[in-house]
Amino acid sequence: MGNEVDSDQVTAEGGLLTDQHPLDFYALGLAGCIDRLTGPLRQRGTAIRWDTPHWGIEIPSDCATLLYQSAREALSNAFKYAQASQLNLQLAAVDHGIRLVVSDDGNGFDSDLAKCGRHHGYGLRLMSVAVHEAGGTIDICSAPGQGTSVTVTMPLD
Repeated sequence: MGNEVDSDQVTAEGGLLTDQHPLDFYALGLAGCIDRLTGPLRQRGTAIRWDTPHWGIEIPSDCATLLYQSAREALSNAFKYAQASQLNLQLAAVDHGIRLVVSDDGNGFDSDLAKCGRHHGYGLRLMSVAVHEAGGTIDICSAPGQGTSVTVTMPLD
């Protein structure tokens, strides 16, 4: 993925990254749509590294939409909180499914507290519920000072 992101396509209002253009998985692919969300992070100086060994896999639109929304939540959190210098994204085919990994080298947080806390982690909890209801799995791994990794795996059959 290159740096072809147009800065006026994505806004970061209230820390939530929002793409102003309609999603077009057919024209851009899922990775291209997610890459547009990285614009504000790139502008801030965060290095973005992509790994997409999934070429040729057809991803149903409902699955692609859920992966996109998961990426938006993870990237929004990275934008708001992480102060990361490096962000890695991977979209890969796995046994009968597709896996999205968003990881950063930023501040990190207590992921156990965020999963059960009363004042933090609502976006992560909502993402977890949506992924599980769709038959997928999610793993959020973070610790203060250790960065964060969000892994979402969705079945394709």
